[in-house]
Amino acid sequence: MIKRLQDYYNQFHRTIWILLVGTILSRGAAFMTLPFLSIYLVNQDYPSFLIGLIIGMGPLMSTIGGFIGGHLSDQFGRKPIMLVALIGTAAAYFGFALSASALAFLLLNALLGLCNSFFEPTAQALMADLTKKEQRMKVFSLRYVAINIGAAVGPLIGAVLALTNATLTFYITGGIYLAYMLILLFTIQPVPRLENKENVTLPVAFHIVRRDRSLLYYILGGILLAIGYSQMDSNLPQHFDNRLENGVVIYSFLLSINAILVVILQLPFAKLMEKVRPLKSMIIGSALVAIGLFFFAISTHWIMAVIGVILFTFGEILSFPASSILIDQLASEELRGTYFGAAQFRNTGSFIGPMIGGYLIGISGGTIAFFVIAVICLCSIIFFSAGIKKEVIVTVEKKLS
Repeated sequence: MIKRLQDYYNQFHRTIWILLVGTILSRGAAFMTLPFLSIYLVNQDYPSFLIGLIIGMGPLMSTIGGFIGGHLSDQFGRKPIMLVALIGTAAAYFGFALSASALAFLLLNALLGLCNSFFEPTAQALMADLTKKEQRMKVFSLRYVAINIGAAVGPLIGAVLALTNATLTFYITGGIYLAYMLILLFTIQPVPRLENKENVTLPVAFHIVRRDRSLLYYILGGILLAIGYSQMDSNLPQHFDNRLENGVVIYSFLLSINAILVVILQLPFAKLMEKVRPLKSMIIGSALVAIGLFFFAISTHWIMAVIGVILFTFGEILSFPASSILIDQLASEELRGTYFGAAQFRNTGSFIGPMIGGYLIGISGGTIAFFVIAVICLCSIIFFSAGIKKEVIVTVEKKLS
């Protein structure tokens, strides 16, 4: 038994395990805090539109900053960018605890979104740097499992702290990110640059990425998929509260099902999809997410809602690790961080999705709104399919040249 555990541990670089454990702790801390940030702001007597602006600033800055952060990690190395991002994240959470004005919360959440956009693509690029190509699907699947463990545990702790001392939650989260930074500072070694690695400037990197049609199709499809996925954490509780008896309780139950299924099934699904092209996996995943949204639209009983979340979760499991593999395959060695950063533009869907869903619910009700969102999500398949065709054309051209 011990030997099996040692063999499993030794199949990946030690830094991979440090990042995975850090992901559980840091994401758990973030989920302990951010879901309750809006409640905290309501208690500060801020108007609804201002609260929405503050909450939305994080995803907006995450969309803007990802490309720059990923490129900087290609230029200056993964480790320094990750350390700076973690320091900024810790400072943002400490700032939340000390802030007394709406402007301060707005700027701090902008800082938080920017630092997250620097850290995430850089961490994914580092994982790819340190992992053999055939093992990267497993690594990115483990990362997604780690995220969902944090997502499952964090809100439970946050709910308890929110009832006792909400400000303390910010201090704890900031402390965890600061500790994570210190662990990375003293335990991971910088990855050496390739000897033949070109020093690509930011304008040149942007030009290269802009011309990559496969990446463009992925980003466009990812935006539509994110619009659908974002409903889970934004408009779904409102829809169920209006449509189902004990809708809020059912929604909380669905969140638990979602997290448990991801933790249990992510690795088996990853093994199953290792021989399937990432874009095909994302097409199947997008279709399942759209069908899940359709079930949410027509749910009149909790059983239909459970069927919906199961299908939705299967789609999530297939789509998200595959997206990391796709970006890794599209990127050259010297632009890996830049590509992972450019992929953050898909977060535009996470920014506008809650607003689109909320607007549709307001003018037409939840059923029609989720029908429309399901169709929007399904349209992502058009772009992912175009990406496959482009991929085939490029492969043929390479063979002929």
